[in-house]
Amino acid sequence: MAEEQGFVIRDRRASGSAETTSATDSAAQASRPTGASPIEPSQSAPPPPVTFSSFVISLGSSSLMLMGEQLDPQQAPMPVNLPQAKEIIDLLSVLEDKTKGNLTSDEQTVLRDMLYALRMKYVTLASPK
Repeated sequence: MAEEQGFVIRDRRASGSAETTSATDSAAQASRPTGASPIEPSQSAPPPPVTFSSFVISLGSSSLMLMGEQLDPQQAPMPVNLPQAKEIIDLLSVLEDKTKGNLTSDEQTVLRDMLYALRMKYVTLASPK
């Protein structure tokens, strides 16, 4: 039976400098018992819970990307797909109708503002020039 080799993945995007990260990683490896597997960043802190507002923002971001918005400047722009963007806007509209009276004021504001922004962007792109 062959002995398994482990590996460590380090995400340095959110940290300050590489020197600080290296020192932190070295200290963490020194404090870990021999043979223990490294703790990955996703295991150390649970992801934030999915809320109604985060769901709406996620759908809205998807629609914006389909309308050509580049949310991450390092990512290649997506091709514009207005029918699919409209489908997401319609989905959020149905969600607004079905949840009327059951949302907190913050959730209602997030949904209303997201729908307004998406509709305005869609109208701008869909109108003949």
